[in-house]
Amino acid sequence: MKGIIGKKIGMTSVFEPNGKQTACTIIEAGPCVVTQKKTVETDGYNAIQIAFGERKEKNTPQALLQHFAKANTTPKATVKELRDSSIEKEVGENITCDIFAEGEKVSVIGVSKGKGFQGVVKRHGFHGVGEASHGQHDRQRAPGSVGGSSYPSRVFKGMRMAGRMGGDRVKVKALRVVKIFPEQNLILISGSVPGHNGATVLIQK
Repeated sequence: MKGIIGKKIGMTSVFEPNGKQTACTIIEAGPCVVTQKKTVETDGYNAIQIAFGERKEKNTPQALLQHFAKANTTPKATVKELRDSSIEKEVGENITCDIFAEGEKVSVIGVSKGKGFQGVVKRHGFHGVGEASHGQHDRQRAPGSVGGSSYPSRVFKGMRMAGRMGGDRVKVKALRVVKIFPEQNLILISGSVPGHNGATVLIQK
């Protein structure tokens, strides 16, 4: 596995060689510094720990300051771990976006946009209770029946109802890398990338 941490910048569109216009998400990917390498002998599994983004020293716990000092780097905002990584880097070295190639498929992990408290139509795709005529009044966006009366006299767990929507950890697979700009540490990805502009995401393959 190989991966890199990035920040979602915004969206644009590019014209591909076949003339097709493709909508893309711009992600500032890296550079990420390797802060720790874990092995089976010392930790019980193989992994590589990478860090991204800047963080003020006064806002960083002392334990993390010492951890970053071992890697000879400044405090970072985000730390992620990649298990069984194929990246051959030592502690203190940087990982850049050129570990990926244009045209290959990647997965992007992030936190989806929070949408607050939503009803069943928006949250679960309900279509309402039927036609607007025949005595129906203000029922088009209502959930309908949610449980029995005498039996089972309760609402089953997992019933699709109104509630808080979004703000979940999401992994979107098989997104295509359209273009890479190594000098600016930018990756253009076609597909649904989770999170708001400025959100931190993990790109992996």
